[in-house]
Amino acid sequence: MRRLARRFRALPIRARLSLLVAAAVAFAVAAVSVTCWFLVRNQLYNQLDDQLRGEQVSKGLLNSMLRNCQSGAPEELPQVPNAPVVTILYSDGSTCVNPGNEELRVQNVDVDVADGRTKDALHTVQTTDGTTMRVYTQRVYDATTGQVQPGIAVSIAKPVEDVTKPLSSLVWVLLAVSGVGVIGAGAAGLAVARAGLRPVDELTEAVEHVARTEDLAVRIPVEEDSDDEIARLSRSFNSMTSSLASSRDLQQQLIADAGHELRTPLTSLRTNIELLTRSEETGRPIPEADRKALLASVKAQMTELAALIGDLQELSRPDTGQHEGRTRILAWHDVVESALRRARLRGPELTIEADVRPWYVRAEPASLERAVVNILDNAVKFSPEGGTVGVRLADGVLTVRDHGPGIPVDELPHVFDRFWRSPTARALPGSGLGLSIVARTVQQAGGEVTLQPADGNGTTATIRLPGAPTPPPEVGVGDGGQ
Repeated sequence: MRRLARRFRALPIRARLSLLVAAAVAFAVAAVSVTCWFLVRNQLYNQLDDQLRGEQVSKGLLNSMLRNCQSGAPEELPQVPNAPVVTILYSDGSTCVNPGNEELRVQNVDVDVADGRTKDALHTVQTTDGTTMRVYTQRVYDATTGQVQPGIAVSIAKPVEDVTKPLSSLVWVLLAVSGVGVIGAGAAGLAVARAGLRPVDELTEAVEHVARTEDLAVRIPVEEDSDDEIARLSRSFNSMTSSLASSRDLQQQLIADAGHELRTPLTSLRTNIELLTRSEETGRPIPEADRKALLASVKAQMTELAALIGDLQELSRPDTGQHEGRTRILAWHDVVESALRRARLRGPELTIEADVRPWYVRAEPASLERAVVNILDNAVKFSPEGGTVGVRLADGVLTVRDHGPGIPVDELPHVFDRFWRSPTARALPGSGLGLSIVARTVQQAGGEVTLQPADGNGTTATIRLPGAPTPPPEVGVGDGGQ
């Protein structure tokens, strides 16, 4: 049985569907055919029994048969075509039949009728020559008095072939119809399977094409009003390939942009290092001031490379899923205070006015602090010397307002793109990844970030995060800070 199951599973799905449909139809046809055969059989036997019960032995025939039985030389009575076989039965088991008729084998139920113990009997017996007969035995009544004649009964019999012949014909008809039905069902199942699995074939070809050529532009046509399983599978495949194509394009763009951004500091580093190496090889020392400038440039380029690599590592992390295991409830106001201390060190000539009120959020601590630091770094970097930066955290909204040159309105849609830098800021240090990291971190925390021109001049950065002014009961005092 297991071997058959394994062989069945090894068949193509079309063949399996066809076999299943054929088997189901065969089972249904067999059940209907057997039921029909038994119903017809019972009906025919009931009709035969009703005919036997309705047969009446004429008084003349009965008297003639009785005289024949009592005389020593019985005469053969005339035969009526298709007439039942009539037998006189005595209580001692002896019988008397018309000469030329088959003699029936006496049964106990027939003797019981002759003895008067039962009214009648209906059964099937075989004649001496092997013919199967249906026999009905009843009492004999006196024609004059209407009383039962004791010790005698009469049996009326008809051959069972009146029933078996139609049944045999019915069997062959049912077999032929069943065979045609099963074959037709198998063919119909195969046709339906081919039509129904055509989208699966298209999906298989598309998957094989993608695996062979890595062409993610392939799409499977789907009817707009179709909502069956195949249509949903096709739409899911199209959505998956679209997502993979978009992800690959973003990855390629990230690699290209990263290569472009890395090329500048690496070129500068190579140039400075070659100057220092050539100075050592030729024995012509570089003036001390120039040497210090070169070393400072090398250090700055190394710092820029380290920051760029850190930003790339941050962006290379999955957008969803893995960061959720590192999130926890933390005090956002403590994160902002920590970022403010770093911002004051980077812009000692600036005035940073802060109004920070308690707010607790669920986020990844390191990523959230990095996002706040990036926002403050932008404000410090673009603020004029001696300028003021306003920082306010209230009701889950962090606002950072600087008084720098601001961002043109036509550039605002691009500020959160990776490696995008305003043409007016390309001379300033940076990789163009800071705001991308901010947008990503805020989105993962369930918030939103926006940049818009401030009244007068400068830019206002706004970060909104869901949370509460007090920590949940299960969060301890030490869970909020960094």
